Amino acid sequence: MTMAEIFNSYMPAWMPDAVGYLAVAGLHCFLLINVVAVGALVFIWMERKVSGRIQDRLGPTRVGGAFGWLQGLADGIKLIAKEDVTPGQADRLLFKLAPYISFAASYTAFMALPFSNGWVAQSVNVGVFFILAVLGIEVFGVILAGYASGSKWSLFGCMREAAQVVSYEVPLGLCVVIPVLLSGTMNLVTIGNMQAGFFNNWWVFHDPFTFVVFWVYFTCAVASVNRAPFDLAEAESELVAGFHTEYSGLRWSVFFMAEYGSMFLVGGLAAILFFGGWNGPIPIFHMLGWTAPDAHPVLHYIANLFGCINFMTKASLAVIVMIWVRWTLPRLRIDQVMATCLKYCVPLAAICFLGVVGWSVLMQGVTPKGLDDGMGTGAVPAGNVRETWVVEEASAPAPEKESGPVALETASQGGER
Repeated sequence: MTMAEIFNSYMPAWMPDAVGYLAVAGLHCFLLINVVAVGALVFIWMERKVSGRIQDRLGPTRVGGAFGWLQGLADGIKLIAKEDVTPGQADRLLFKLAPYISFAASYTAFMALPFSNGWVAQSVNVGVFFILAVLGIEVFGVILAGYASGSKWSLFGCMREAAQVVSYEVPLGLCVVIPVLLSGTMNLVTIGNMQAGFFNNWWVFHDPFTFVVFWVYFTCAVASVNRAPFDLAEAESELVAGFHTEYSGLRWSVFFMAEYGSMFLVGGLAAILFFGGWNGPIPIFHMLGWTAPDAHPVLHYIANLFGCINFMTKASLAVIVMIWVRWTLPRLRIDQVMATCLKYCVPLAAICFLGVVGWSVLMQGVTPKGLDDGMGTGAVPAGNVRETWVVEEASAPAPEKESGPVALETASQGGER
């Protein structure tokens, strides 16, 4: 029973079911917007602290005590209070609309991202494809911002971003296909559950090719979210601030909320595809039986809660590594960015794909470790996954054949369609 159905069961009989679905949808939107907004505050503080430690300094220490915990909140208040300026040469409508298009793309992709077993706003059978497709729309906001600003620096920046994102989507898709191939499904909940057990059951340790392809994925993910050393769209050394040169105040902060949200998103996707998702390195709750279908609902909820914490920790670690890379490596030139994609990432991803296919054929019939160890993980061996809609369609009784005029009429209608 879904949450909306549970909500409607407590409502009066005269109240339509749409009320429950709207209420649950509003709750999901509220929770996800807080993940993006609060996450941006934390990651801004983390960006300054990590960069400070790398450069042998303290970072924020004045706001919120010795560790500067409230620095992100202080920055947010400052940006809200700043004047929102629109250049005279800008296209006013597109200029004001661009930040929200970027943010909407990053925010919408969170709908299909599971935070634990079953904890997802909208369970989609093609969740991997949905996230990559929606996340690619973010580039439209950058292009609109550069075009509508009426500045040549912003225009150069948005054109760089368009070329970069479109190019890196090819190796990124090849990298994502490999865990999908191993799992036999594009449902992110199923992919995460298949890696239940000890850490040696995570796809990143499945074979040498998946280990290599994770690093290719991480490189492409950093480029796709416009982070250094691939931040050519906002290169301050030659383009002032790139596509958001003319932005200030709240609209400028919306761009960065979208960027940090996308960083967490690709980090969470990496956690599900390669690092077991919400499953820890040691399956403590599986051993205790708290994840079993017949377990008490409270115990099941506690297991999912710790799974959510585990997942968010993995995604946050990915963001920390992205910040670490930004303050460690120098920015690449645009020709080096494109060469990294076309000369290295695409061939490596293709070779790893062929390697995983060959490895799976050679190891066919060998059950991965940790899947049938009696812990009740609910995982399914690779190659045996069938989507729910496929099972339902296959198990549904075949309709009886009609005869006579009705059958002729049905056949003629089908032929017309």
